[in-house]
Amino acid sequence: MQRQGARLEKKVNREPMTPQEIANTLTELFDAASVQTIPPDSWQVETPAFRLLVLLTEDLSWVRVLLPIMPAETAQPVLAGLLEANFDETQEVRYAISQGVVWGVFHHNCHTLVEDDFKSAIAGLVSLHEQGLSEIYNRQIESRIGEIIKAAKQQGQTLETTLQNLDHLYSEGLMGDLSQTTQEREQVLSTWKRQLEKLWGTV
Repeated sequence: MQRQGARLEKKVNREPMTPQEIANTLTELFDAASVQTIPPDSWQVETPAFRLLVLLTEDLSWVRVLLPIMPAETAQPVLAGLLEANFDETQEVRYAISQGVVWGVFHHNCHTLVEDDFKSAIAGLVSLHEQGLSEIYNRQIESRIGEIIKAAKQQGQTLETTLQNLDHLYSEGLMGDLSQTTQEREQVLSTWKRQLEKLWGTV
């Protein structure tokens, strides 16, 4: 009987969600005061860290969950990395750009949307927001550092010489963002140097 009950419970949990069940799940995941209804069948979740939107189409056939991450201008240097992340890493959620904003997005057919998948998608979107673009920036830096190391070794340069060249490229404005403050440029240069020292022996 217990096994039959467990199977029955699992089957019930896999039933498609109704709009009311979506609202109830949002209230369960976030406190009720954070969840605002947008008539007729959409919701906004307002927290100190982010704003999450859950939108149903007029015919209630599709749900879209959106979470703004950052201005698209900020992400401009790593747009290729966003597409690579969509392909390799983000699973049911995706990065997208609209109206000058980088969003985390989840689309799903309402007729097959179940609670576990809905909760998993929201967790994935919140994770994208928390990570920002740090991982993508780091991978891009590692890739470019790898190219610099290969070129330096082909020219017979030492690590010390390559570090000096990196300094020169930044001071001449040939690398980095000229709109950055001196402190920001120093932080970025320091990150590049650390990665260069870390990867020198592996390339």
